[in-house]
Amino acid sequence: MNTLEVAQEYFDAWNRRDGASIAATFAAGGTYEDPASQGPLQGDAIAAYAAGLFAAFPDLSFEIASASASADGLVAAQWIMRGTNSAPFMGLPPTGKKIELKGADFIQVDGDKVRSVRGYFDGGELPRQLGLQVVVQPHAIGPYRFGTAGHGSSGKTTKPGAISITNLLARSPGEVAKVREYSQKISSAMAAMPEYIGHMGIVIGNTMVTLTAWENAEGPRKLLTESAHAAAMREFFGPDLAAAGYTSVWVPERINPMWLRCGACGKMTDSEKYAGTCSCGVALLAAPPYL
Repeated sequence: MNTLEVAQEYFDAWNRRDGASIAATFAAGGTYEDPASQGPLQGDAIAAYAAGLFAAFPDLSFEIASASASADGLVAAQWIMRGTNSAPFMGLPPTGKKIELKGADFIQVDGDKVRSVRGYFDGGELPRQLGLQVVVQPHAIGPYRFGTAGHGSSGKTTKPGAISITNLLARSPGEVAKVREYSQKISSAMAAMPEYIGHMGIVIGNTMVTLTAWENAEGPRKLLTESAHAAAMREFFGPDLAAAGYTSVWVPERINPMWLRCGACGKMTDSEKYAGTCSCGVALLAAPPYL
């Protein structure tokens, strides 16, 4: 095979959606690397990486827009990747959205095998096409660390009668993804509980914190028996999940009223005391949830 034929065999393996066949096109010790691979991959790791993409995008395909080879066996190929996100991706539920991502591979061919592949594409384009946020921020500045947060709400404006806190320290990004999967299931269960008001999940590096507002302390007590929560606790107290963690339930000593600013006179008004009407006589906006 000539250089371009070897590169075409590599892309054909991708279009067959066969991770083992992709890995087989590489020479011993051959490497694959792209903006999402977190460094060079070899052998079975290449197959596993491809399999993860095929799981999330079962119809994944590559169209080669152009390909050229140099005398030293380097192939430069521009491609368009297409697929439908019909299964979980990056620990998130499927969006059902179709993606079309443009990129380029530089493929070093050695005989009839691939010595290395370096892929280039906009790392933020895929999540943007899936309707996901792309947050650019430092991991840390001095003593301060940064991360991401999510929020769920029942829509109730009830004052919380209890706040539960869960804090887990994961051992790896893989464990962070596993905790996210559990959290999604547990969140769905909480939303169906009558005591639930709202919750906030925070991820900073490998530290994961959940704050949940309840009408009373009976809510978090009931949650202990929910199947996904019970499964997570079994893993936590076994050998399989987290380096450390704790849970707790706090009962508030005092929760102040929700203050609302009047759109007419600009005055802050105690929404409970004045029953949703400013002293100037203008109706206030609906009070937001406490959490």
